[in-house]
Amino acid sequence: MNRRTPHLAIIGLLSAFATTLVILTWRDAPPPLPDTAAVVPVADAVLRHEPIAPLPARPPESGDARVRLGEMLFHERMLSRDNSISCASCHRLDNGGVDGLPFSPGVDGAIGVINTPTVLNAAFSFMQFWDGRAPTLEAQVAGPIHNPIEMASTWSEVIAKLSRREDYRAAFANAYPQGITPETISDAIARFERTLTTPDAPFDRYLRGDTKALNAEEREGYARFKNLGCSSCHQGVNIGGNFFQRFGVLGDYFADRGNITTADLGRFNVTGDEADRHVFKVPSLRNVALTAPYFHDAGADTLEDAVSIMGRYQLGRTLSDEDVRLIVAFLHTLTGKAPGGGGAR
Repeated sequence: MNRRTPHLAIIGLLSAFATTLVILTWRDAPPPLPDTAAVVPVADAVLRHEPIAPLPARPPESGDARVRLGEMLFHERMLSRDNSISCASCHRLDNGGVDGLPFSPGVDGAIGVINTPTVLNAAFSFMQFWDGRAPTLEAQVAGPIHNPIEMASTWSEVIAKLSRREDYRAAFANAYPQGITPETISDAIARFERTLTTPDAPFDRYLRGDTKALNAEEREGYARFKNLGCSSCHQGVNIGGNFFQRFGVLGDYFADRGNITTADLGRFNVTGDEADRHVFKVPSLRNVALTAPYFHDAGADTLEDAVSIMGRYQLGRTLSDEDVRLIVAFLHTLTGKAPGGGGAR
């Protein structure tokens, strides 16, 4: 063997190691971005370590038979006992996915005990309902159907009514070999709800590098949103909806408000764990300008009120009028393109 061979082998290994180190270092610490934000690529929100990520584009309409059936069922009043309430009654798709009421009406004039959350972008939430008692959109469907102050029905009642309709018998036969069952009803509605996303908000375009998507006040509002700590809970692609948090981290909201209800107990109603008392799923802020009143108890009529209350009880701060005004300006940039068109500017 040539006595130079071991040296060459060692040099080759060191070279390979150095190359690997460069690659790994580049992945962990990407090169600095250019000063001109207008040329920023789509992934730049991540590279800049932004707490919020843009929503993905809505998939093109595929004509999926199960999605079409889910849309029919979402608007179907026969899901309620007296044929008066549909999913769309409380989750109005032309109104930010809510009905705009503090508490939604159910059958026989019953009134709900908790503010209706938006259905828009619910697919991006890690659990459903304020207290997270449903792990999936499919599991969520059964809740309103069986709730005595919402639809007040049963699966057997719903299936019997749908089975009497030729259009539903044909639609289910086309979409599901097993026909009309609780599972196929839930699956179809959940599939439709997963199409109810609102991409391309002005703020999404800003994150993707369009510096003109936000004006100076909106950009300053976002800066304050981050610097004051709002983004510690409202982050990710859905700007919330991805973990639980106590309502009243730095102040006792419920003691100050008074008249505590069962709904105020939040996650405690699911787990029975004392640590979960007054804990709720952090709501998404997408389209928040359209979804007043705010909080599980509808305790804030306006965005300005909601921001001030959050500042006091979640951040332990008394926000200035200027803070509130600018943050609200930023929040208005989170309105995306609603299903069927409209929404974002």
